[in-house]
Amino acid sequence: MAGNGWGRRLVKAYRVEDGRRFRLKDHDPGDTGGLKSKEHAEKRLKADVERLCDLQDKLYAQDRWAVLLVFQAMDAAGKDGVIKHVMSGLNPQGCQVYSFKGPSAEELDHDFLWRTARCLPERGRIGIFNRSYYEEVLVVRVHPEILAKQKLPLRLVGKRIWKDRFEDIAAHERYLAHNGVVVLKFFLNVSRAEQKRRFLERLDRSEKNWKFSAADAQERQHWKQYMAAYEDAIRETAAEHAPWFVVPADKKWFTRLVVAAAVADALEQLDLAYPEVTAEKRKELAAARVELSGERAGHARPAATRTARPRRKPAARPRRVPARSPAPVVEMEPEEPIEVTLAGAGPDGEGRPG
Repeated sequence: MAGNGWGRRLVKAYRVEDGRRFRLKDHDPGDTGGLKSKEHAEKRLKADVERLCDLQDKLYAQDRWAVLLVFQAMDAAGKDGVIKHVMSGLNPQGCQVYSFKGPSAEELDHDFLWRTARCLPERGRIGIFNRSYYEEVLVVRVHPEILAKQKLPLRLVGKRIWKDRFEDIAAHERYLAHNGVVVLKFFLNVSRAEQKRRFLERLDRSEKNWKFSAADAQERQHWKQYMAAYEDAIRETAAEHAPWFVVPADKKWFTRLVVAAAVADALEQLDLAYPEVTAEKRKELAAARVELSGERAGHARPAATRTARPRRKPAARPRRVPARSPAPVVEMEPEEPIEVTLAGAGPDGEGRPG
């Protein structure tokens, strides 16, 4: 499809599979891939979301692959908005979103991959990590005091700890790929100036005040350290089976378009399809059709409990008796009156006292 080819060309510029020569400064946070119109991008985004909906349905039905989407970024880069808009058309039953903040006491008593490993997606599903195990080589690296709270044996906390963690992460993602989990990682690359503008907007608009934290502003003081940490993380863990996408994030509408195109393109390369129906299954479906077709509305009963109903003899028809002809009417001549004289009666018929 032409649209799919366009999406593939779009995301190619932001995909990193080999990090050895990666430099973050080569990626412009304000880039829009030559698109000047927000309206045009939104039309393409709508088409990609529809594609994702269809592909997710096949992913779920096929039940062989799983997809893990990892989102990392500085505060106010738009992670929540991307997840909301790009995944808006997906079936919630096949999509799981996890946000990882500061580790709990229980999580600190385990290895650094433990808390995210518990949330990996099952086959047929899309898992979304809003922040992830990469925090262990980002914020923990910028703030060594967090590392001190992880209660690691002191002899393991040395100069190689970050190199060791990069190797652990790379091995973890390679293991996932070997087990049918497609890993796609997105760094939403927002500029320092755009982050400041969004922070001020959160302060100026009452309905966005809840999004702002004083800690967000304080983290800006460590901007250079964070950029160096992100650059190292991408260099050390970018791979063909687990690529990074360094997505320009100063224009939210473009960020969402790139992410949607990247996910749709990855799913299309899996050759997803609905499972084939076997001959035995076809027989089962045919029997079900016969069963359903024979039901009377409101009188359906499970086939297993249905018993043969004895046939009733047809009711005997009443015999037809021919009607009799009515009897002939005979007209009779009136008899002449008979005069009767009672004893003791006078000539006028009046009786007298005896």
